[in-house]
Amino acid sequence: MTATDSLPQIVLRAARDLLRPEMLLHALWPPLVALALWSGVAYFAWIPVSEWVVTQLPEWSWLTWMGAWLAHIAVLFVFAPLVYFTALLLVAVFALPRMMAIVAARDYPDVSRQGSVSAALWGSLANTLVAGAIFIVGWLVTLPLLLIPGAVLVLPIFWAAWLNQRAFRFDALAEHALPAERTTLIRREKGKLYLAGLVSALLAHVPLLNLFSLTFTALLFVHLCLASLRRLRSENGITV
Repeated sequence: MTATDSLPQIVLRAARDLLRPEMLLHALWPPLVALALWSGVAYFAWIPVSEWVVTQLPEWSWLTWMGAWLAHIAVLFVFAPLVYFTALLLVAVFALPRMMAIVAARDYPDVSRQGSVSAALWGSLANTLVAGAIFIVGWLVTLPLLLIPGAVLVLPIFWAAWLNQRAFRFDALAEHALPAERTTLIRREKGKLYLAGLVSALLAHVPLLNLFSLTFTALLFVHLCLASLRRLRSENGITV
């Protein structure tokens, strides 16, 4: 790995691209659409779901006065990952292909496309839906762990980091890499991919910056994966 392909350098490239005017639109509309969609659902469902949660709580005396608060918090922790996944799905399927075209043409013109555009689109959709299903089910199953002190800080970041790398590593390689190349890179760069997912997950939990976090995440994985693909092909003597 060259110094210019180190993770800090790739983070800087993604941050640079995020500030470009053509990227800012992609940064804002997916989270805003996702938030508006689930706010509409919450408007009708929040009270009924909260009341149902209260009926499921144990009949302990200390819960009688705070059961409603706990129910609202529980519903919030259900809706939050749904908003995040919906925004990620919009970025992966609609925004990322355009961002990929811009970044690839400017920074990686020597990395040729070996994949199918249509296969990349449908593969991206399927991959993101599968990753999202695992993310949501895993989040709901581990939700009781939030009662452990400190888990509220760790668990959301863990699941967001997992989802980021699971979804975007495929999307960033789908159009350019052959299936064998993609498998090799995911295996070889596993640690760096998880670290990139963690960096972007931390950003997603910073107020205001979280509006831009998914577009930054997409750009981060595009740079990381295309740089790794270029290096792999160079090692194998492939120049296109």
